[in-house]
Amino acid sequence: MRRHPGQPKGSRTAAELVPPGVCIWASDNSALRDEMSPASPAGAHSACACRELIRGLPGREECDSCCPHSPVLLPRWDRLQRTAAECRRKWWREKTMASGKVGASEPSNPATEAAEGSSDTSLVLLAVGEGFPPEISLFFSVESRSSRCLNSQLQEAARKKLWALESDDRDVCALFKELSARLVCMQAQEDRFLLTFRTLEEVWKFSTYLTLGYVGSCLEQLLFDQEYWLNCALMEDTEIRVTVDEDRLATVYTSLLLQEGNFFSRAMPGVWQLEQEGEESLQLCKNELIHVKNVGEESKWEGMSLLTGQRGLVPVTALDPIPRPFYQWFLKNYAVGFGISQEISGTTSQPIVKGRCTATEDHRGAAWDELSFSKGDSIEVIGFFIPGLPWFVGRSISSGSIGFVPTRYISPEACEPLGKGLVFLSEEEKCPLLRIPCNGGEQHFTTLLSDLARTDITSVYRLDGFEPTAMLPKVPSEAVFHGCKDIQLLQSWEEINDLATTSTSELSSPGSDSAPATLENVLLEKLDDFDDPKFFIDLNAGHMEDADVFDPILTFLNQDSYVPSFQSLYDLSFSFLNSTFYGFSDEDELVLYLETSRNWAKRTHSVWAHVRLCFLLGKLCIKKVKFSQARVYFEEAMSILDRGFGDLPLLAALHVNLASIYLKQNMKHKFSSLLGKTVALLVCLPGHSFSSENELEVMMYVLREAIAVGNAPLEARVCFLIVKLFLQLGKNDEVLPFTEHLQCLTTTLLSPDTSSVPLDATPILSYLYDKKYLPNIALASARLFVPSGVKGAPTPIWRAGFILQNTSKLLGSQLERSSIPALACFYLKQALHFSCESRAVPIQRTLCAILSRMYLQHGVLDGAVCYAAMAVTLSRLMGEEEAFESSLSLGWMYLLHSQPVPAADIMWQLLRSLHGTDSVTQGGAVHNLLAIALKGEGQVQKAAENYLRALHKAKETGNKRNQAIALANLGQLSLSHGASQLSELYLLQSAQLYAELQGSEDLEMELVRVLLWLAQAMVNRQRMEDGKLCYELALGFALKWHNVRSQLHITECLCHFYSKVSPNLQASITYHEHWVSLAQQLQDRELEGNVRQTLSQLYQALGTSEALRQSLDCTKQSLRIFIDLEETVKAAEAWLQAGRLYYLMQEDELVEMYFQAAIQTALKWENFSLAMDLYEKAGDTFFNGSRNRDRAVEFYRGGAVPLARKLKAIKTELRLFNKLAELQIGLQGYEKALEFATLAARLSIRVGDQLQELVAFHRLATVYYFLHMYEMAEDCYLKTLVLRPPLLQCSGEALYYCKVYCHLGNLTLHKLKDEQDAAAYFLLALAAAIELEDQELQGLIRAKLGDIPGTPWGPKGTPGCATYRPRWLSEGGRIV
Repeated sequence: MRRHPGQPKGSRTAAELVPPGVCIWASDNSALRDEMSPASPAGAHSACACRELIRGLPGREECDSCCPHSPVLLPRWDRLQRTAAECRRKWWREKTMASGKVGASEPSNPATEAAEGSSDTSLVLLAVGEGFPPEISLFFSVESRSSRCLNSQLQEAARKKLWALESDDRDVCALFKELSARLVCMQAQEDRFLLTFRTLEEVWKFSTYLTLGYVGSCLEQLLFDQEYWLNCALMEDTEIRVTVDEDRLATVYTSLLLQEGNFFSRAMPGVWQLEQEGEESLQLCKNELIHVKNVGEESKWEGMSLLTGQRGLVPVTALDPIPRPFYQWFLKNYAVGFGISQEISGTTSQPIVKGRCTATEDHRGAAWDELSFSKGDSIEVIGFFIPGLPWFVGRSISSGSIGFVPTRYISPEACEPLGKGLVFLSEEEKCPLLRIPCNGGEQHFTTLLSDLARTDITSVYRLDGFEPTAMLPKVPSEAVFHGCKDIQLLQSWEEINDLATTSTSELSSPGSDSAPATLENVLLEKLDDFDDPKFFIDLNAGHMEDADVFDPILTFLNQDSYVPSFQSLYDLSFSFLNSTFYGFSDEDELVLYLETSRNWAKRTHSVWAHVRLCFLLGKLCIKKVKFSQARVYFEEAMSILDRGFGDLPLLAALHVNLASIYLKQNMKHKFSSLLGKTVALLVCLPGHSFSSENELEVMMYVLREAIAVGNAPLEARVCFLIVKLFLQLGKNDEVLPFTEHLQCLTTTLLSPDTSSVPLDATPILSYLYDKKYLPNIALASARLFVPSGVKGAPTPIWRAGFILQNTSKLLGSQLERSSIPALACFYLKQALHFSCESRAVPIQRTLCAILSRMYLQHGVLDGAVCYAAMAVTLSRLMGEEEAFESSLSLGWMYLLHSQPVPAADIMWQLLRSLHGTDSVTQGGAVHNLLAIALKGEGQVQKAAENYLRALHKAKETGNKRNQAIALANLGQLSLSHGASQLSELYLLQSAQLYAELQGSEDLEMELVRVLLWLAQAMVNRQRMEDGKLCYELALGFALKWHNVRSQLHITECLCHFYSKVSPNLQASITYHEHWVSLAQQLQDRELEGNVRQTLSQLYQALGTSEALRQSLDCTKQSLRIFIDLEETVKAAEAWLQAGRLYYLMQEDELVEMYFQAAIQTALKWENFSLAMDLYEKAGDTFFNGSRNRDRAVEFYRGGAVPLARKLKAIKTELRLFNKLAELQIGLQGYEKALEFATLAARLSIRVGDQLQELVAFHRLATVYYFLHMYEMAEDCYLKTLVLRPPLLQCSGEALYYCKVYCHLGNLTLHKLKDEQDAAAYFLLALAAAIELEDQELQGLIRAKLGDIPGTPWGPKGTPGCATYRPRWLSEGGRIV
């Protein structure tokens, strides 16, 4: 976990893991850590400080971004001051307490000063430096969409993943870097990230992503695993809802604005009137837009009015910063040379409308282009009526005339709003904008999907049970795949069968008639074919004065209305240079020709030709950056135009181009006079066709005015046009901010109460993010896109392909058939559903093949078989070749799913279908799979025969790869039936063939599998060195191709080899280390923890001081993992192992701390059985050690025994008392040993296990002996003898008899002084020694007997005590 400056050093980044009381983690990590690891006072203070930082703002207001919502707005300036005042007082109290000057007076109340008119800018800056820490808390919760409740199971899974990421936060840092935020730390237990920002752009971008819903989607991509993505029903119902403190985020942004000292603001009502005094003060109007700069004065800053352009000082208290970061950025980066025109006014809630309106007053047009009308006249709106604009284009219903209509004389009440979900554009305008360029469009991803579905199964054999992708871990099928119930795609199998009668012309790909590859013709509908006229440029001097030469072009250009052929003259790409005119060597010749044509148009009074020729000449001047000359041409065209509404595209192009030149040349008066009508032609007419890149400047100016006056519908409309033009120009970097802003407007400002939005720009945004290589955001954007069904718009097929491509980028790998990400599962199914509705069989088959392969890769074999079966059914509608391929794939899926019977049925059918054909390779592929199926059925002989047939066919075609596979399969068949020598022969031949082939990844991964089989065969024949060589060679190939899964499998084999088969401690450690690194690459925390535990034991086995340190380090790392994963048992075992290692390292002060931590972990979860086991194992450490052995008593007697009694674990209790007795004997505490041994003897009788009873009485006898209670000791020894069977069972039993009787003889002879009994015992011992045939032992016993006078020299029965006492004891054992 990354640590911010205020975070205590005892957090999870600490290198040393210590037990409770030593402050291993800060208190904000988990409940388990809180209970087991209390933080130090310093840590607690830091944690409190951190919480105070998070809750610094009063009245915390949260916003969520699981879905689009309101943009983050900046607070009002006065609110910022009030909040800063509170923070300042808090800061002052903390400062005085720290300094000890508790009595120091606080500064005056800044909020009061602000209210009284005082303006302390340093107060606001204090909010930046001390009142508002730069950290922002981002909380997340996993919720169900249907119930709107927390999904606690998924929340916990996400929390565990976050804990896992704390140890390696590179992915999280990369994600938040992409989201324009800086990660300070992760706090998994509190479900939050702590973020910070350093620039204005970072806050702006992050708040935009928050508004668009990308942050929650990105966290889903980060925190959820493949099981979640494969469960489509769960995935569709789940969302991650993120919340941030809006006030804090907005204040951080305002603080950064203040630091920069250059931003845009409005004059605050109620303050600006009081402050407009003084010669240097700027005279302000209410809500006037001001560009403010910090000039070093505290109370006043320099301001420039965007309305008048005047400059002056502005009081800080009169400022209200514009609340949207986009506005600040736009106004700063797209400035103009003069102020706001006031031609456009603001609007309240009036929408854009269309239809007919009514005149409220009489009006006589002042120019030819203005419509005259009378009060009450009905006027039809041509295009849109946008409130706030001075003009619109209308047609008089009574006269039929068209012209500009002043909006102030019109009542739009009779007009109707645009259609549902169309707030600022027409239905026809939606589709063209959503068309993606060719390198990211529908056809591109259709081809990509086809490539993914391609298979070589008909030409390349398969190794038995080997599919490179099948080495992924299996996901429980029931968790993600309920048969086919979750596939609500193919409504019924009858629907598929109905397609059998469908003509092949209908079996096409969906969207095949979709959008063109480029965005050039975004507004033109497809028209009937026609030939555009072409004109030859003849500059022969004699011809230039011949009117007949120019008559064709003048006739063409003098039409009084728009015709489609004119589009090439008006468009953005100057296509008339190639389509309309030819025969010129350079543009100067064309200009000369057009100039001459213009002169002839003047002479012949061809007004429309004259206007259009002036327009073309002006466009060519703009292309050469000759703006003054272009202005002359455009003004000439405007001056002679007296009836232009027959060609609205020309009229609009003239106005906009001329206005752009006025704006560029800073001709304010002319620009203002032309602006009103220009805006009407530019934004009110749907389907506007751009004629020049310079139109951007006019649209930027209009957008500036819309922002200044607050005209939201106009702002959205102009933003839409800007996006459209930028896309046509291919300016992807410039268009992105405007597209994001447009999406924010469409999803929030203009349609807050409806789910239908005017325009879903997420496909364009996805494409743009992809171009900027922002894979997380591109993926989140594409996942939020909901295909609308609009013709030409992106379809679910585009979305599925795009998501596949970007998920692979996210994973850092190429998209291949062997690595289809699970995240795409839902979207592939949606694409399949769409293709089913459109009856596009080929793409359905493609998607079924991809889904089958994806499920196979992720171990959901039920799903793989189901979709493979669908592909077979669909393939039958396409052709025999497709059906054969899909059937073979289905059979292979059955084999991988361990279902050989249906696989064999398919193979027999395919063999029959191949009868009489010359398909040798296909026949070999079928025989190979049939052999695998027969092997699975146990028909070994038939399997071998089919392998040999497959091998023969491979040799017939000369295919070495297939020969190698067939030989390898024969080798594996032999190996599985114990024929190791034959197996080795086949496998060696296979490996030799692979060695002759060119090394590709697929070939060498197959070779890896063959080498593993060969290694096993060699190990079976005790050829350990050769087996080791094969294993390590296989690992070398896996390393070469960076195949982590294959490396994992081989490394596991090598670890087993060096641990069990051919023990080599150092080599085993090396490969276990590699195993750990592979688990880290796969982010498999559970596997990493388990391997680290094994590695710890291996290091411990080395026994050196350094090895013990490494063992301890491995244990601590596994402990962190198990705590994160809430693996209670494993975590407790890791605590215990760490304590053992500290004992071995003689660091005794930490041993019991770790033992107690292990025990408390178990007790916390009320796992008393585990706690009892841990108590015993902790005691065993001292019991088996050489130091502090007495400490074992506390763990045995004080901990384990009470729990054993609580759990009624009698055997455990017996074992514990045996250990306690043995321990006290070793410590010479014989009185306590007697107590424990007696209890053990009682328990042994209750257990009913004679062996346990024998052990207990033997130990009790030993204790009595040490206490000099020799008769009792004798009785207990005799009791042990009674517990033995009357007939000897083995030599070990005879040895036991011999030793016990010898011990009894010595005891009675030397302690009880009873020579008769001693002789009897020695004689019995001699009899046992004779049974053992141990001459040396017999000699020793005879020597003992020789020392006793009058002893008989044979093992004859002697009546007396020796035979009486065992019988007495056996009658009831009253000594116990």
